[in-house]
Amino acid sequence: MAKLSQFDFPLTSANIALYPHCTEHVVKNGRKKNTFYVKRPDECNLVIVNRKTGKVHMHKVDRKGKSIKDEEGNKILLTFADILDFFDEGDTFVFNDTKVMPARLYSRKEKTDAKIEVFLLRELNADMRLWDVLVEPARKIRIGNKLFFDDETLVAEVIDNTTSRGRTLRFLHDYSHDEFKRRLYALGQPPLPRYVMDLRAKESKKNHLDIEESPEDFQCIYACNEGAVTAPSTGLHFTRQMMKRIDINGINTAFITLHCGLSNFQFIDVEDLSKHKPESEEMYVNAETCKLVNDTKRNGHRVCAIGASTLKALESCVGTDGFIKEYRGWTSKFIYPPYDFGSADAFLTNFYHPMSPMMMEACAFGGYEPVMTAYKQALKAGYKFGCFGDALLII
Repeated sequence: MAKLSQFDFPLTSANIALYPHCTEHVVKNGRKKNTFYVKRPDECNLVIVNRKTGKVHMHKVDRKGKSIKDEEGNKILLTFADILDFFDEGDTFVFNDTKVMPARLYSRKEKTDAKIEVFLLRELNADMRLWDVLVEPARKIRIGNKLFFDDETLVAEVIDNTTSRGRTLRFLHDYSHDEFKRRLYALGQPPLPRYVMDLRAKESKKNHLDIEESPEDFQCIYACNEGAVTAPSTGLHFTRQMMKRIDINGINTAFITLHCGLSNFQFIDVEDLSKHKPESEEMYVNAETCKLVNDTKRNGHRVCAIGASTLKALESCVGTDGFIKEYRGWTSKFIYPPYDFGSADAFLTNFYHPMSPMMMEACAFGGYEPVMTAYKQALKAGYKFGCFGDALLII
């Protein structure tokens, strides 16, 4: 029996990435020094786990397996862009092209003017203007309450309680559907994970980092199908230059859509993981992707799943013959060790929080002991964890 406590480890806030990977630059002007940061998500650290040998390494090696050193004799660390050295022409990378909604909004409660956070989960019915949302603080919001948004031309009425924090809202407006969504999203903010927002707030009181924030930081560059309320974060490392290099190297790119929900941040409250029931997420796998992925396998090449949501989607539509099928629906698949994978040959993911579903999925794919060893080495080296964290490639 896989136990929740097997995936626990000490993680401090110092090891959590609050921004995309940045390189530090210092400009001297006389006696003054100005420090600024340039975002380079494809230059984050990388750790490799070999599924067959169980070996873990963090440094570049030559063809003979010897460490490559710099001019001063220090071993050179692997970076994210080095993943291409582990794949050949004809291999296929599979990405999740879901697009994140600006899901976090702020409203005022009628009569009291209390500030209420409204987190959009999904549109339930466009004609009836119904949305499934989370509200905070939930204790203040009851059926019949009205919420007024910033420009006051948008008003929503609470018509149902779904969970302790969940509510169903009916928006009251006379706009067309497209105009309504444009106005709604204009009020929204990128739905950064709560731990990032809280730690950023604490950090800003101690140190002012000159790092410009952008809504694009939490959106994959290839995102195109709107519906996620959190980003498939491994994909955040890919830049346009990186995608161009993939193409030049003759590596294929395929896309699935899985609208990432909040289940990955859902606290698992059972020790026996077989009893955990995650929330369902909507997903689509089209015929074009099926053909490309299946042809890759038929031709003896490798398929690499980019991110935990992609691997989950592939495993949700793979047959007993190892080939994936077209799929349009929902998945509540929860992957943890031991698990027999049928779709991907390699898996690229981030280093994540203790006892998170994404960490468990990595352990299932790469083997519990090798992946836990990688996590320990990453912690010791001061690598970063979380949605903006460093990367782990399992081959």
